Amino acid sequence: MYFAALLARTEDGWEASDMELDDVESLSDLIDLARAAAVDDDTVVALIEQEDAWFGVVRVDGEEDPRYFVSNASAASRSSYGSMLTEELLGSDEEDDELDELDLDGTEDGEEDTIAAFTGADDDEDDEVSAGAEPVPAGPLGDPRLLDDLGVGHKQLMTLDGDALSEIADSLGATEVLEAVR
Repeated sequence: MYFAALLARTEDGWEASDMELDDVESLSDLIDLARAAAVDDDTVVALIEQEDAWFGVVRVDGEEDPRYFVSNASAASRSSYGSMLTEELLGSDEEDDELDELDLDGTEDGEEDTIAAFTGADDDEDDEVSAGAEPVPAGPLGDPRLLDDLGVGHKQLMTLDGDALSEIADSLGATEVLEAVR
């Protein structure tokens, strides 16, 4: 079970809104929701947690690139919403696939098949090696300093567990507004 909320900073404090995860099919959808919740392009913090397994924080400041943090990348990578975050943090395989299509390995079209047939190499083996090249770490992943200027220090963020979102909201001064949408 997931809980997700958006905290939008205003000149009067924080406003919270429940984030409907059914509408989020990609990380771009999540970023779009956060930007839509922003007041005058100010900071929006998206908070996501899956029971006590992991929590994630996405910070959006206007049109700047979003910043991400996941408390337990290994656990998050096994869930649909957490995998969006961990894939972004570890880098997308799509870029690697595009480079593979460009034949930058020095072979001519069709030559790779000949080399594979001659050496007995199997394309499936190569896929398994590249898929395992970037293991998902157990533990935190991302930018632990993304909330430093808002009152949640990186050391504090790295050690949170259990009811982490409530502790983050407390440090931000947004406990009441977060609890109102919980």
